[in-house]
Amino acid sequence: MKKTLLLFVLAPFWAFSQFQIGHTTLTFNDPTRNGGFGSGGGPGRQIQTEVYYPTYTAGENTPVATFPDFPVIVFGHGFAMGWDAYQNIWEHLVPHGYIMAFVRTEGSLIPAPSHGDFGQDLALVSTKMLALDAVVGSLFNGKVKQKSVIMGHSMGGGATMLAAANNANIAGIVGLAPAETNPSAIGVCANISVPALIFSGSSDGVTPPAEHHLPIYQGITSTCKSFVSITGGAHCYFANSNFNCDFGESTSSQGISVTRAEQQQKTYAILDPWLQYVLGQDCFALNAFQSSLNTTTGTINQTTCAASGMNATIYFDNMYTLWTTTPGLAYQWYVNGQIMQGETNDTLVIPVDFGGDFSVSVLAANGCDTSSFITIQGYISTTTMDYQWFYDKDLNELQLTFKNPTTGTVRLSDLLGRTVTHHLVLANQVNIPCQNAVKGIYLLQVGNSRSQRILLD
Repeated sequence: MKKTLLLFVLAPFWAFSQFQIGHTTLTFNDPTRNGGFGSGGGPGRQIQTEVYYPTYTAGENTPVATFPDFPVIVFGHGFAMGWDAYQNIWEHLVPHGYIMAFVRTEGSLIPAPSHGDFGQDLALVSTKMLALDAVVGSLFNGKVKQKSVIMGHSMGGGATMLAAANNANIAGIVGLAPAETNPSAIGVCANISVPALIFSGSSDGVTPPAEHHLPIYQGITSTCKSFVSITGGAHCYFANSNFNCDFGESTSSQGISVTRAEQQQKTYAILDPWLQYVLGQDCFALNAFQSSLNTTTGTINQTTCAASGMNATIYFDNMYTLWTTTPGLAYQWYVNGQIMQGETNDTLVIPVDFGGDFSVSVLAANGCDTSSFITIQGYISTTTMDYQWFYDKDLNELQLTFKNPTTGTVRLSDLLGRTVTHHLVLANQVNIPCQNAVKGIYLLQVGNSRSQRILLD
């Protein structure tokens, strides 16, 4: 095996869309409260939620993409604004592999919305969306990564703080021009310890930064919090054009010097790597986020997040296995600067004929570490394995039968080298469940033999 250590500039992997957008409407229920919006969720408070999710075929209630599982972003709208004002946000984020849940409660102008109820709704929907992963018959059964972020704009940004206070079940929060609320969003910030990202427009006259955004940011006690001020930015430009918001801004904001498209582009440049770090548990993304704070023109930023180190190490066995001994809570492997979806263990088994530049990100309790890249050449030493395979459509499993008793690893991967499943062989036969595989061509590798292409149809 050829092996070379080298540094590699990581490509911005979040810049490439992978999925189409599916939509469904869900109504959740809180039996301890009344009111809400929607119907069909059972007795108590109704919480209608518009959910947009990654799929292979765009449309209503189309199947959720099968690989990998997807983290959740719960979104709270602004005062007197509908969820549809944020189409720009779901059209940007969902194709990158996020499930987005837009809560529709507390949307009226009269009567005035209840900020406290809205905060509780956001927290409840976050919990309910994660729980759908285990609900048989749900679109999201087996598809939801157990990580969520709560995000909100204006009133929804303030309600995000209410939802996050003393909430250990979320991974982080994002506030887009977050507004002070009643009960006080500023007042609960001392009880927020998860990673937080606050965006502000310097020309926002609807929720002036000095009275709303900055006190919220300053009050958050997280060890990783960041504040982004967009020079000349507006209050409403985080969303698409909306009559109620735009009218309010026309009477209050002065000195707006960026376009709506420019403000959103600056927001995504910083938000995308932050989400990949927090929800993807990815230390390379933390480095990219830190870089974006310094390189996104027209922004003034501050952060308490510590940059990741380059202390992770990679080892190899001169066959087809890479691993790291760097202790961590989460791992992510890369090849040629791109995420290897599903490769989130401390060990990586690669197809014999699949070469490239490999690296690993290690998230630990005390910080982040990344590795240098190691280059592995494909078509390394191979042996011949005498076996036959058969795909049973009814059982949705791959059946392998060997001529002689065999001990080794069987790996099924897609054509990008991403592992779909792998199993240990200890006899003459092994049956491999293929629930995570869609119809198509895959690479099948047994032991250190050269992989072969097979069709699962």
